[in-house]
Amino acid sequence: MRTSFITQRTYTRSTGLKNTFGDFTCVNCRGFVCADAALSGVHNRNHCPYCLASRHLDLFEAGDRLSACKGAMLPVALTWKRGLKKYARPGDGELMLVHHCRECGALSINRIAADDDNALILSLLNGASALDSATLAACAAAGIRLLDAADSHLVTRCLFGQN
Repeated sequence: MRTSFITQRTYTRSTGLKNTFGDFTCVNCRGFVCADAALSGVHNRNHCPYCLASRHLDLFEAGDRLSACKGAMLPVALTWKRGLKKYARPGDGELMLVHHCRECGALSINRIAADDDNALILSLLNGASALDSATLAACAAAGIRLLDAADSHLVTRCLFGQN
C-alpha cells in the first residue's frame, strides 16, 4: 500500500517543475522517509534511516538519476570516504554505507545521515566478514576497502564521538 503525500512544487526557469521536499517511501521497509535537511543532517537524502536501504537511481554519478534498474539497494558494509588531506589520521575521513543492488548487482557508496539507526550501522560492521566472495570481489574491483571488526574503534568514534 502506497501512501500519497502532497509535495510542494516550484517552477524554475532552467529545470521546470522541481520537487522541493524529496520525501519518499522506502522500497524495502515501506516506511515514510522525510528528506528535510534539518532532520537528516544531509541535503540529499538517498536512503531509509530505519533499514538503511536505498533505490538504484544513479548510473554514472551521484544525482544523475539515469539508471533504468530502480531496484532495491541493500546495505552490505561500511567504508571510509578518502580524505584529501595528505597527513590525515586513520578514521579522519567520512564514514560511508556500501549498498549492493538486489537486481543488477551494482555497488554504490552513500553518506551516513544524522538520523540513521546506529545499531544497524554497527551490525553492518560486524556482518562484513560474512559477505559472499562475489560481493567481496566486486568491492575489491571497485577499489572499495570494507571496514571490519578491527576498525570498530574508528567507527564508534565517528558515530558517538568516543575515543
